[in-house]
Amino acid sequence: MDDAIRVTEKDELIMKLVHYFVTKEDYAPIMVNGVKNEIWLENLDANYKIIRINSNYIHNIEQLDFDMYKINSVNRQIKKKTLTRKLKTLNILTDTNEDITIKNYDNIDNLIIKGNKDLENKDGIISLFPQIVNEKINDLQGLDFLLNVSNDINKKTEKDNQFYESVFKKKKIVITKVLIYINVAMYILTLIGELTNSFDIFTNFALNPYFVKHGQLYRLITSGFLHGSIIHLLCNMYSLNIIGSQIESFIGKKKYLFVYFISMIVGNLLSCVLTNSWSIGASGAIFGLIGSIMYFGYHYRLYLGSVLKQQLIPLLIVNLAIGLFIPNIDMSAHIGGLVGGLFATMAVGVEKKTKKSESINAFICLIILIAFLSFVLFK
Repeated sequence: MDDAIRVTEKDELIMKLVHYFVTKEDYAPIMVNGVKNEIWLENLDANYKIIRINSNYIHNIEQLDFDMYKINSVNRQIKKKTLTRKLKTLNILTDTNEDITIKNYDNIDNLIIKGNKDLENKDGIISLFPQIVNEKINDLQGLDFLLNVSNDINKKTEKDNQFYESVFKKKKIVITKVLIYINVAMYILTLIGELTNSFDIFTNFALNPYFVKHGQLYRLITSGFLHGSIIHLLCNMYSLNIIGSQIESFIGKKKYLFVYFISMIVGNLLSCVLTNSWSIGASGAIFGLIGSIMYFGYHYRLYLGSVLKQQLIPLLIVNLAIGLFIPNIDMSAHIGGLVGGLFATMAVGVEKKTKKSESINAFICLIILIAFLSFVLFK
């Protein structure tokens, strides 16, 4: 019975490594088909996006080269799924021939860890993950050790799963619907004004650099709720419904409103700087939402990879193509909105993903961008 549950020193070492990476460095186990005696972990926000722990015996350099081929093969699959260009990988070898000289390969760093002494090597894993020296689970032995590690990993995984469920679960969409209602209502008012000749909404509320320069700053927002035709309105509202609903659900209503109006303002400011014509439409704000979901999807590309490839990136390409080949499309508002939405989302942050320094830098960049465009416009 004791032999059946005996935990070897090598087992303890591997479990200790997995415990540290999962509970302290936010790595998550990933399933890789066709491999044995290997553990694969991923954290796409870390320096080493992939950590692979290999307990197979490596007895010569040829076998090590084949091992690198296996890693590259798996990495190509992960890249395709997550839309990641580079996957810097840490390959931890726990059983190698003493005569092998380990070297690093392109985007793959190899590290030999055969026992607890190697964990204390300052030129080894400590130089990469200094906090690993605080790992105390080796105070337990045998089955108690194994149960302790498994419980900690399960708790961390369960907590992460609950968080991801809260992010991606279906939520009640309110803001997007209200924005669509306002756009439709403004279009109806436009038609009424044209039919009755009682008022001209375009003249009073559409975007025009001359009027903005002379103090009518409200046009930077009001123009984003006006549309010139039913086709113009339907195309924009279709895009808003698809992208807006997702952004509202993913980042929350308050952040969504901030991103939407900042995108609209930045897009319209750039339009005023680069063009000297009238402009209307919600497309600047919508492009901001595309920038927003691209930033969000970057942090959750393991979960949103297929959505980004099949829906959002094609939608972005189609809208950019329409702007390039169809006349009277305000491309400057589109580009400005895209950039504004990207910085605005980075500024408000994606929960548990955006670092505080990154958020602060994004706010600074956003302020500088708006200040620069305003300076150029009003000078």
